Amino acid sequence: MNERPQKSWFGRNWPWALPVGCCSGCLILILVFVFGLGAAIFGFVNEFVDASPLDEVIELAKQNERVVELLGEDIDSEGFPNGNISIKDDGGEVDFLIEIAGDKGEGNLVVKGIRVDGKWVYEELYVLIKETGEQINLLEKEKILERI
Repeated sequence: MNERPQKSWFGRNWPWALPVGCCSGCLILILVFVFGLGAAIFGFVNEFVDASPLDEVIELAKQNERVVELLGEDIDSEGFPNGNISIKDDGGEVDFLIEIAGDKGEGNLVVKGIRVDGKWVYEELYVLIKETGEQINLLEKEKILERI
């Protein structure tokens, strides 16, 4: 009657429970880090895009008759701006070029300006059509001068 007490569950299953527990804990930690980092990057990029004049200048290009005539109706940006965008509070500066394309052709949208009290003021804003080399000015003041 030499009964040995039965080992605990962990005592019987430690050869597989320990590695599985460690690996799953590490995996959870890695996933939390990756998703946390991804959310932070997404938030930063989203904030950056909201504050940048990117959507505004692409919309101005879409509204220009000559740009639509040469590039087509469905104009959209291709990629990320190439240049400098500096934003701090309600101020900032931009000097970048972004490729745009429509169903008829491609071009480069050139933007130079400053941000004053949360509003962008453009010094240069034009589309350079790749196929023809034509430069189309998008600034309102040029349209006003043409009317006078």
